[in-house]
Amino acid sequence: MTEAFIYDHVRSPRGRGKQGGSLNPITPINLTTQVLSALRDRSGLDTSLLDDVILGCVAPVGEQGANIARVAAINANFAESVPGKQINRFCASALEAVNSAASQVMSGMSRAVIGGGVECMSRVPMGSDGGAMAIDPQTAYHSYFVPQGIGADLIATLHGFSRNDVDAYAVTSQQRAAHAWEQGYFSNSVVPIRDHVGDIVLDHDETVRGNASLESLAGLNPAFAAMGSQAGFDDVALQKYPEVEAINHVHTAGNSSGIVDGAAVVLVGSKEAGKHMGLKPRARIRSFASTGSEPTIMLTGPAPASLKALKLAGMEPSDIELYELNEAFASVVLLYMKLLDIPHDRINVNGGAIAMGHPLGATGAMVLGTLLDEMERRDLTTGLVTLCIGAGMGTATIIERV
Repeated sequence: MTEAFIYDHVRSPRGRGKQGGSLNPITPINLTTQVLSALRDRSGLDTSLLDDVILGCVAPVGEQGANIARVAAINANFAESVPGKQINRFCASALEAVNSAASQVMSGMSRAVIGGGVECMSRVPMGSDGGAMAIDPQTAYHSYFVPQGIGADLIATLHGFSRNDVDAYAVTSQQRAAHAWEQGYFSNSVVPIRDHVGDIVLDHDETVRGNASLESLAGLNPAFAAMGSQAGFDDVALQKYPEVEAINHVHTAGNSSGIVDGAAVVLVGSKEAGKHMGLKPRARIRSFASTGSEPTIMLTGPAPASLKALKLAGMEPSDIELYELNEAFASVVLLYMKLLDIPHDRINVNGGAIAMGHPLGATGAMVLGTLLDEMERRDLTTGLVTLCIGAGMGTATIIERV
């Protein structure tokens, strides 16, 4: 089997995902074009060597529709021969795009492929694509559907995570992200985004609040309590989990991932492709895996997906030197650390989506890049990145520096 290597990656900064956010004036195709162009230009990439562009997008409708991967490649003046496809595995879409790129390389059917993703949540709101899971009563009844926030609170209830526990985790995320930005840890990977006249509109993650404290977060109301009681979702969850007497609603806007705009891309290729491109590999993709998990609670997939990827690589959790898990909600990370016995100083060491935001279709490539950069900075060898996923799934990827 051909080995697949990571040669480079870039991402946009994350902009606040609402009207008034700095990236709101930038269309999804423009944002994607800018990150693709940046990857090409800084690598001196001859795009005729590419066999595909694969981009994740969770709401591929409207401005994000019509196969944004192929259209963005055209818009970025890539070689006409480069095809493109858009994929959707909800929150892990961009990581799945990178894994798909690696699959094509490992099979020998492709030499070099770009994987990544985009989501402009200020312009195409979450849920714009509809779908039976949430809106078809028969489907929702069959799967005991509840929104993800209810699932996050259910995790906290089942595993005894208090409001103080999740707030404390969130404060650490904010502090770590602020420190990473202050120290310039993201400077090599984040490309400034420009408007139509070339002026920079954003060059940093817009939602980081390094001054967050337990006291400030304690003043926030639970985000999903009213939804749980008034819309009846708590009752649905309790039907699935009758051992729970009542759901303790601990998640707020302060300890959940932020809604943001963003895009990210990763260049994957074989060793021979790297020689043709004149690039040195930065890491080898050692294994990757996806798995289904219980769909009502929805957010417990990272642990089984990680264990599956570890088994494929012939490794144990203790063999991984650094972890990145998307901070969809604080309880997701707390549970993952508990299940795999991971100390906090080995996971999300530069903060995560609670501080910097979660642009759904792009986050997987962003956290993969964050992991690789930090492995290089610390001179570490092995890393694992994983995400929880809507409808109950998990995806994980193990990389090894070369």
